[in-house]
Amino acid sequence: MELARHQSQYMENEDDRHDMGNTLDLEKYEYERRDSSIEYEHADFPSSYSNSSRETSGSYQPMLPTSPSTRKKRIEFYKPPSRRTIRYLCLALFSTLLIFISSLVRASWVSSRQLEMGTVEKQAPKPPPWEDFPFLKRYFGGVRSLVPREQNLPEYPDDQEPSTAKPNATIGGARTENPFPESVTFDPYPDYESSAYTSEYVEKQECFLDSEDHVRIPRVHYYQGIPQGQPDAVLGAHDVLGLRNDVCFERFGRLGPYGYGYSVKRGGTGAGLNGEREGADQMWKENGNPPEVDYTKVRWVEAQQACASKNSKRFGLAANAANIPDHLFPNLATKNVVRVLDHAAIEKRNNVTAQANETILEHAKSNGGLRILPRTAIVIRTWWDRQYSLEDIIYLRSLVAELSLMSGGEYTIHLLVHVKDDNVPIWADERIYDRVLQNSLPEEFRGMGTLWSERQMSLIYGGLQESFFRDLPVHGVYRGAYMALQYFSHRHPEYEYVWNWEMDVRYTGQWYHLFDRVRQWTKEQPRKGLWERNGRFYVPSVHGTWEDFKQMVRVQTEMGTDSPNNLWSGLKTGTADVPGSPQGKTDKPVWGPDGPPDMLGAQDDPIPPTTFEKDKYNWGIGEEADLITFSPLFDPDGTTWFYVEDVTGYNTTQRLPPRRATIGTSSRLSRRLLQTMHRETLLERHHMFTEMWPASVALHHGLKAVYAPHPIYIDRRWPTTYLAGVMNGGRNGASGGARTSVYGGREHNFKGTTWFYDAGFSPNLWRRWLGYKVDNDGGEQEEMAGEGRMCLPGILLHPVKGVNMVVEGGETIEEEGLEKSEQEATDTELDWEGGG
Repeated sequence: MELARHQSQYMENEDDRHDMGNTLDLEKYEYERRDSSIEYEHADFPSSYSNSSRETSGSYQPMLPTSPSTRKKRIEFYKPPSRRTIRYLCLALFSTLLIFISSLVRASWVSSRQLEMGTVEKQAPKPPPWEDFPFLKRYFGGVRSLVPREQNLPEYPDDQEPSTAKPNATIGGARTENPFPESVTFDPYPDYESSAYTSEYVEKQECFLDSEDHVRIPRVHYYQGIPQGQPDAVLGAHDVLGLRNDVCFERFGRLGPYGYGYSVKRGGTGAGLNGEREGADQMWKENGNPPEVDYTKVRWVEAQQACASKNSKRFGLAANAANIPDHLFPNLATKNVVRVLDHAAIEKRNNVTAQANETILEHAKSNGGLRILPRTAIVIRTWWDRQYSLEDIIYLRSLVAELSLMSGGEYTIHLLVHVKDDNVPIWADERIYDRVLQNSLPEEFRGMGTLWSERQMSLIYGGLQESFFRDLPVHGVYRGAYMALQYFSHRHPEYEYVWNWEMDVRYTGQWYHLFDRVRQWTKEQPRKGLWERNGRFYVPSVHGTWEDFKQMVRVQTEMGTDSPNNLWSGLKTGTADVPGSPQGKTDKPVWGPDGPPDMLGAQDDPIPPTTFEKDKYNWGIGEEADLITFSPLFDPDGTTWFYVEDVTGYNTTQRLPPRRATIGTSSRLSRRLLQTMHRETLLERHHMFTEMWPASVALHHGLKAVYAPHPIYIDRRWPTTYLAGVMNGGRNGASGGARTSVYGGREHNFKGTTWFYDAGFSPNLWRRWLGYKVDNDGGEQEEMAGEGRMCLPGILLHPVKGVNMVVEGGETIEEEGLEKSEQEATDTELDWEGGG
C-alpha cells in the first residue's frame, strides 16, 4: 500500500513538472518563432514536452519521417529595412529638396538680374520649312525678253526638287538687243455695235469723261507674249476662268490712261517720268486714241450719272419704281432708319423677287423683247480720315473708267465710308452728314460716297447678343463689316449684285476682263459637288485639268482619305452624332439648304429638283451665283482658326450651326443673299464673324456660292506635291475641317503668295512692277541695263498698302508726311461741328 501511494505521488509530481515544463517550452517556442525567419505551423512542434529519457531517446522518434509535403511554409511579403538604409534614404531626400530649392532661388535671382539689365533675349523659334526654299527669279523679266506663250519654258512649277532645280536666267545682265515690241489696245468688251449683240440686247451708248461728250476714255495697252521663263500660277489658273494668259501688261500701258507717265501741268499725276520709258508714249500716238487726259477737270460722279442715264433702257430694276432713289448717290443714306423697323415695309421687301421679274418683263416688252441686263454696284470700303495717295487715285480712276463708263453703266462705283467717331451723329442731321461726306473724299470723287458708323449699325440692328468676342463689339467693322453692306443693299434695290471691294487690292490686268470672266464661269458651275470643290485649292501641276480635279473631289468625298484625321473615324458618314466624338470617314455632300433649326424660315430657299444621286451635273448651270469669292469656302469646324466660335444669336447648347468661311471680304453678293442676311440679323438676331457670315447664310438657305480659282503665284520653289498637301491639309483633302488645316496656326504658309490678307509677296511684286527697288533689287538702273520694264499677266494682288510714287522733281510722299497729313485732316478737315 505504501508503495502504491508513493508511486501515485511520484506520478502526480511528474505530471506537475511536465505541465510546468510544457508551459515554459511553449513560451520559449513562441519567442523563438517571432525572432526566427522560418515559421512553423502548430502541427510541426510536439504536443508535449518531458524530461523523461524516453522522449529524448532515439527509439521514441517515429520510424517514418514526416512527409515534407505536409509542411506549409508562410511567405513573408515585407521585411522592414534596416536602420542604415532608412538613414541613407532620408539623407537622399533631404539633399534633393535642398538642390531643388537652391535652383529655384538661383533662377529667381538670374531672372531679376536679366530684367535689371534690359530685355530678355529669347531663342528664336525654328523657321518654317518653306523659308529654306530658293527664291524664283523670272517674275521680273522685261518687255525685251517676250516670247509666245507656247514657247515659254516656265521657271516653275516643275517636277524638280528645290535643291536640284537649275536656276533660269537672272535679271540684270547685259541689255538685250531685241527690238522693242509694240503695244496693242486691250478690248475685253463685247462688240456692242455688232448685229449679234444688238439683236439680243439694247444698244449701248458711248460714255465720256466730260459733260459735253468730248473727252473719250483712253484704253489699256498690252504686249503679246510673256517674258521668257516667267513662272506659271501654282494655285488656280487663267485658262480655267477664261482669262488671257498669252499677254502681259507693263506699267505705262496699264496705268498710263489714268494719269501715270505725264506731268501735272498736262493733267497727269507727275509719276513715272523717270527711269526706263522706251515705248511709254506709244499709246498716245496710236490712231483713234485721245490725247493725254487732264484729270483735274474730271468729276466721276457726274460721268457715272450721265452714263447711267444714257443707257437706262439696257437695265432692269430690282424693285418697283417707287423704291428707286432719284439719284445714284443720295446725300443722306439714313432717313430710313425708323422705317426699317416697320413690319409692313419688311413684308413689302419680301416680295422683291416677284416685283423684279414683273418689272423686267415690262422693260423687255417696251424694248421689243430684247434682254435686260442686271445692274451691279462696286462698293469700295474706305474710312473718313484716309489720305489718298497718287497711287490710290490711279486705282480708283481705273475702276470707274473700266467697269462703269466703258461698259455703258453695267457697274456703278460707290465708296462706303466708315465714320470711326461714333459721337458724330450722321444719322440725325443732314448738314452734318453732307459736311463729313464732302471732307472724306478727294475732290474728283466727291458725291460718290455713303457714310456709315458702328453706332448707326447698332441702332438699325439692335438686340444682338453682345459677347465682345476677342474684346471686339459685334457691330464693329471687324466682326460686323457686312452690316453696312446689308443696309446699303436694302436702300439700293436697283442693284441686283454688289461687289464688296477693298482699297488695298490691285490687278495688273484689266478690271472688266476679270469681273466679266469670273461672272460667266461661276454662272456655268453645276451645284453637284460645288461646296466640296469650293473648300479646296486647285493646284494644276498636281491635280491636272479641272475635270480631273472635279473627279478627285468626288472620290475624296465619297470614299474618304487615309489621312491621320480619319484614324478614329470608322465607317460612318458626315459629322459626329455627339459633339466631341469622331466624325465619319466619308463626307455627306451638301445638297440644298443645310441650316440649323432656328434659322430664318419661309425665304423661298432653292430646293433641288431631284436627288443628289440622280442629278447629272445639271442643276445650277446657267444660274447666277449668289456669292463669288476669291478664296476657298472652307469648313472652320475643327480647325485652329481664331474666329471659329464667333456665332451670335443661334442655339449652341448642343453644337454650333453649320458654317463656312473665306479669308478676305473681296466678294460678290446677290441682292437675294444680302436681303436674307439683313433679315436674319434684323428679325432673328443672328450673326457671325465677318468672314463667316455670307458663306454660312448661303449654306443655310441653299444659295449658290462659288469660289473662283483665280491664278495665285508664289515667290519660292515649293515642291508642288508638298504645297498641295499643305494647302489642302484639312479633312479628306479639303482646306478646312480639321486641326491640320492651313487656316489658323499654319497661315504663315501664305506669306509668299500673291493673295492673302497679310501676304508679303504681293506688295513686293507690285512695287517691282512699278519700277522701284525692293530689298535692294530692281529699280531704274536694272531695267535700263537689262530686259526693260517688267511685264506681268493679269494677277490679282492683295494687300498693297502705302505705295509712295516718285513724282516730278524726284520727290515722294514719305510715310512721316503721310501720318502728319492724316493728323491734320483729323484735326481740321473733319471738324463736323464747324460751319461751312
